[in-house]
Amino acid sequence: MKVLLADDDPGIADLLSRNLRECGWSVDVVEDGRDALHYLLDNACDVAIIDRQMPGLDGVSVVEAARAARVGVPILLLTVMSDIRDRVVGLKCGADDYLVKPFHFLELEARIQILLKRGQLNEVKQSTQLKVFDLSLNLLTRKAERGGVKVELKAKEFSLLEVLMRNPGHVITKTMLLEQVWDFAFAPSSTVVETHISRLRAKVDRPFDVALIHTIRDAGYSIHGPE
Repeated sequence: MKVLLADDDPGIADLLSRNLRECGWSVDVVEDGRDALHYLLDNACDVAIIDRQMPGLDGVSVVEAARAARVGVPILLLTVMSDIRDRVVGLKCGADDYLVKPFHFLELEARIQILLKRGQLNEVKQSTQLKVFDLSLNLLTRKAERGGVKVELKAKEFSLLEVLMRNPGHVITKTMLLEQVWDFAFAPSSTVVETHISRLRAKVDRPFDVALIHTIRDAGYSIHGPE
């Protein structure tokens, strides 16, 4: 898998490229927005990680120009700009994801894995049924069952479970859940995710012998059957 990394900070670029290569990925690094755009137009890659503030062209302009040229590669924007309005601008320009510095590499890796699954996930979205172990979720009827037993879920609990079940075995961070379930309606410091995860576990896990929803310490949550 090939990654384009565009960041004008040599320290960050070196650290990220080394970590990405340790994951087994091939990494090409550029330090200028124009170089990043030329790369996207002229080369094939599986995912692009682009800093928002770069010389030549800023990251938003790079993404807009790439999308205008029908470049479909998944793009993740990196930025120090944490305001919700800045995030919205970043996503509306055509980026697939948006990560605020500083961040833990584990979260970046998780987000890349999700982007790489985008094609597969799009196929899954066309299905009306999600299944993890003995838990099933019908997106058409909005009903959940585990081991044939009906599980009553409220609207946010259903949405939270849907996000987890679309990404079985992958770490989904608190920020990612806030983005996808609550549309940033709450600040990252809010406990709304923890509260809803606890309620979801009370319905999906506790009445049964095998826990499916797992907390990944200092990272987020993951849903999977017994290993």
